[in-house]
Amino acid sequence: MGETVRRAGRATEQLAVGAGLAILSYLFVALVLFTAVVTLLVVGAGVLPETVLLLRRIAGFKRRRVAAWTGRVVPEAYVALEGPLGTRVRLGVSDPGTWRDLRWLVAHFVYGWVLFYASLLVWALAVVVDGVWAGVVRRPPVLLPLVGRLAELDATWSSALLAPAPGVELSGRIEELTVSRAGAVAAHGAELRRIERDLHDGAQARLVSLSMRIGLAKRAYGHDPDAARKLMDDAQDQAEEALAELRHVVRGIHPPILTDRGLVGAVRALAAGSGIDVEVRDDGVEDGSRAPAAVEAAAYFVVAEAITNAAKHSGAAGARVELARTAHGLALRARDEGRGGADEAGGSGLLGMRRRVAALDGTLKVSSPAGGPTVIEVELPCVW
Repeated sequence: MGETVRRAGRATEQLAVGAGLAILSYLFVALVLFTAVVTLLVVGAGVLPETVLLLRRIAGFKRRRVAAWTGRVVPEAYVALEGPLGTRVRLGVSDPGTWRDLRWLVAHFVYGWVLFYASLLVWALAVVVDGVWAGVVRRPPVLLPLVGRLAELDATWSSALLAPAPGVELSGRIEELTVSRAGAVAAHGAELRRIERDLHDGAQARLVSLSMRIGLAKRAYGHDPDAARKLMDDAQDQAEEALAELRHVVRGIHPPILTDRGLVGAVRALAAGSGIDVEVRDDGVEDGSRAPAAVEAAAYFVVAEAITNAAKHSGAAGARVELARTAHGLALRARDEGRGGADEAGGSGLLGMRRRVAALDGTLKVSSPAGGPTVIEVELPCVW
């Protein structure tokens, strides 16, 4: 009974906020009409883009309220208002999201008030019929659950009016995948150039030097055995260095330690060799099956870059890496208490990390305010 009353109270609060938003809707409609007039007169064309942005913020507030009540996110899809004033005015007017939000605004002005007044009527009836008052309730109230249904109705109507059309959402998803594919192609090209450079400047140069020393040793073998032995010793050193260079290149493609120890073991090895105190936490990653090799490799390189940045640039004495198995994939979080200020344009490796993650349809979030801390959060979708 107490829970019923509390839920009805929360529902009433939800509807009261909706009623307040309905008042704002009335005022905003007047603002829209004013903006339309001054835009037609070419006096206040600059007002229209700002009005559209304000409309988006109001609709966004309602989306968050609906999500908080139902637990279901209401997606949004808007055209970015960028460029000269004329372009922004044209984009604001032609964006389907603008007209969708306006349709919701007008409709919500009506049903927002109606549903709120209906909830007040239910409460009044509950007080009279059920005796819902402090110390008066003698049986479970039969009317108050209706208030929750009114709040559900408000959320349902708002979700339907504010949700983008399926084609618009699909178009946005296609655009997002196009951008991530371009980033993946760029990352792949950069990786190929790195491998080519490492092979050319490292292993290939040592193998050429090795071949020359062996040739010189063969010529000197008959008349100067000591010089030949010295050349062969140098050739052996060159061969070992070439092997080391090749192992370095292979590690850059797919670290063998991932195959041998798994992701958690590989990350612990990175932490041990980082030069700073790195705490590694595992939340079920090693329970049961492993993530796909591509997902493990992307996570490994993100952690490696994050630890390297923390050791070289942040000034932090330590860092923490958290790995977790989720229902939809792999999540990782790297945090250091350094000076912060990490910038993707500053050569910190964040752009490369983002491209690796985007290539697997994952997400990467970076928070690095001046003064720290720096927090990198990654989610990589996969089937375990």
